[in-house]
Amino acid sequence: MSAVANPATVAECLRVGAGFSQGDRNWIAEQFGTLDARLAGFHADTTELEVSVKDREAPGQKVTLECWIAGRQKVVTTSSEEDLHAALNDVRDDLRRKLNDAKTKQEPRHNRHLRENALPDPAAIDPGDLLKNDQI
Repeated sequence: MSAVANPATVAECLRVGAGFSQGDRNWIAEQFGTLDARLAGFHADTTELEVSVKDREAPGQKVTLECWIAGRQKVVTTSSEEDLHAALNDVRDDLRRKLNDAKTKQEPRHNRHLRENALPDPAAIDPGDLLKNDQI
């Protein structure tokens, strides 16, 4: 994989949504810092992260982390952990897992099992079948 000219980082791409203030942004970005290695394969100008919390510090609080990367489906992770730090760690780890899963599905050349099963054996193809399919 070639290096991205302007790699995405949490510090550059993170927005705080409902339930958080701009004052919370720095410590959340620090807590999400381990995502930088995973985000580095994407361009900063086409990557967005938004974290929000509903019913902060109340029973039943829900933390949501959304990730938009151009050309991919939006990834959403949520946590109902009662401790805010634990909930943030939970959504961070879940996002990393989902991004890794999406990468594996999108790039089977890096997955030996998918690579070996993706292409038919050329010896198993009957040349006569090719001619039949090419006729209009």
